[in-house]
Amino acid sequence: MARTVGRSLAAPLLFLNLIMYFIVLGFASWCLNHYINGQTNHPSFGGNGATPFFLTFAILASVLGIASKLAGGNHLRAWRSDSLAAAGASSLVAWAVTILAFGLACKEINVGGRRGWRLKVLEGFIIALGATQLLYVLLIHAGMFSSRYGPGYRDPDYGLGAPGAEPKGTAGVTGSRV
Repeated sequence: MARTVGRSLAAPLLFLNLIMYFIVLGFASWCLNHYINGQTNHPSFGGNGATPFFLTFAILASVLGIASKLAGGNHLRAWRSDSLAAAGASSLVAWAVTILAFGLACKEINVGGRRGWRLKVLEGFIIALGATQLLYVLLIHAGMFSSRYGPGYRDPDYGLGAPGAEPKGTAGVTGSRV
């Protein structure tokens, strides 16, 4: 089976996003733990008024992103229209929550104040993930335009049975039309 353009481009991007989402999950969890414990004076933490909201959405985005990459890995393995639905929907939801975290990261940068290096790294990763996840969503959905980019949303021979079998409802019908 020939590899399509969308499949060969989506696989490395899926792996890159998966690693980045795990890094975001680690940093956001560490920062939220220190925030809950009241250790905002830690030299590598700091923060401002937008920090708790940003951390909450960063953890949510990373968990949804990791789950969408698992569905995306299954889709890249199968590369069929039925796996495309799960991969496309979950990646779109993960991108939407990542964009919410992206907006809060921009707000946290805009508010300013003393932010430690871990928060700055987390903000950078969320901003980068907003762009790379969008590219991944576009690659997954590119099959809608051409089968060169993916399995597409229409497989005319999917679910029809054995090759050469007549679809249901056409067996025994003559060539006359009503």
